Order: sequence, then C-alpha cells, then structure tokens
Amino acid sequence: MMKHNNKNTSMNKLETQSYEAQAARWPSQGKHILAHYDQESVIVYQAYRESIGRYAAQHGRFGGPDFSFSRMSWIKPNFLWMMYRSGWGTKPGQEVVLALRLSRSFFESLLEKAVPSTFVPSMYPSEEAWQADVAASDVRMQWDPDHAPDGSKLERRAIQLGLRGAALKAMAGDELLEVIDVSPFIAEQRRFIHSAAHYAELQTPVETVFEPQSVLARRRAWG
Repeated sequence: MMKHNNKNTSMNKLETQSYEAQAARWPSQGKHILAHYDQESVIVYQAYRESIGRYAAQHGRFGGPDFSFSRMSWIKPNFLWMMYRSGWGTKPGQEVVLALRLSRSFFESLLEKAVPSTFVPSMYPSEEAWQADVAASDVRMQWDPDHAPDGSKLERRAIQLGLRGAALKAMAGDELLEVIDVSPFIAEQRRFIHSAAHYAELQTPVETVFEPQSVLARRRAWG
C-alpha cells in the first residue's frame, strides 16, 4: 500500500492532453467509464467547500470538523462530468476540486457492490428485491449524460458512485493513496471551455475507457 502524500500535489502528477485530441478517440455514445488509471490505481474526482477540500489536500486524507461520514458522498472518475457538476469549480461549496487516487482493487470492489440508484427491471425480479439490495449495500451507482466542456449534453453516459458507511470510510482512509488539488489547473483551463474553437487548447487529464477485470464488477456496472 502506498503511503499518504501529505503535500498539496501539483498537476505534474496527472498527464494531460488536449480535449480535442481525446474527444476524437472516445466513444460517442453508450455507457463507458472514462478514467485516468494504471495497473495499481484509478483517479476519481470530488468537489468541496474550502474547509473540507483544503484539509484533505494538506493532510492526504479526509477529516476535520466539517467532513461528515454520516452522509453519502459521490465520486466521479470522469473529469468532465465533475466539471459539469461543479461548474468548473465555480459553484458555491464546490470551489476546491480534488483528484483522489484510489487503489484499483478498491475501485473494482466498489463496482462489485454497486446498486443502481433507481430500479432496473433487467437486473432485479421486483422492486422489493432492488430495495433490499439498496438497504444492504454501501455503494450506489448512477449513469448520467456526459457533457462537453461548455456543459452541453452528450449521448455518452458517465458513471458516478455514491459511498456511505464502510465504503466511505475506506475511500477516505486506507484506500486513498493520494490527494491532488486540481483547482489551480481548472482555473487556468476555464478560459478555453466556452467555444469549440478553443478545444484544441483546452487540456484535460488523459482518460481512456476503463474495463473492470472483475466479471462481477462488469455485470453490476452494465447489467
């Protein structure tokens, strides 16, 4: 297990590429987990208000007086979905955007435990069976429309996972390998997001389609 990095790590920890170049190779539709990952880890994103985000960046873990372990917390492996959700780090309470490096085995285990946030008839024989699964699991799953840098909706779907209980404590603790404050990088890139004419200049973390190694994880994520 890697040690926590207690320093505010810069973007040199994440390889970037122009959005235009990446969009040309990404799938245009369907359900896909786009992520920045390697053999040992997967990057996911969260956005917080200053007190929570700065604490995590400085300590390499979550905690402090304002972070709550009693509520569900959503992680997003897709950078642009996080940008849409946080308004590129401008929405109140989402000014500090963090890239969280999780162990790959833990991320796959989250997919294995994930329960859809809404009833899916092809996955459950009844709503009662789905509700029982919801009550028993610490992980929720949603597939939402992905978005272009300017916020426009795409046909491709992006995944987000909601964590609570033991899953949230693990994500915030032992399974959290590194905390990277990407807020300064996002502030630099905001000037390129409003027009496709600037997409070649817009840099985003390099993401490719993530294929879970676990058969159960694939079945849970895609039904």
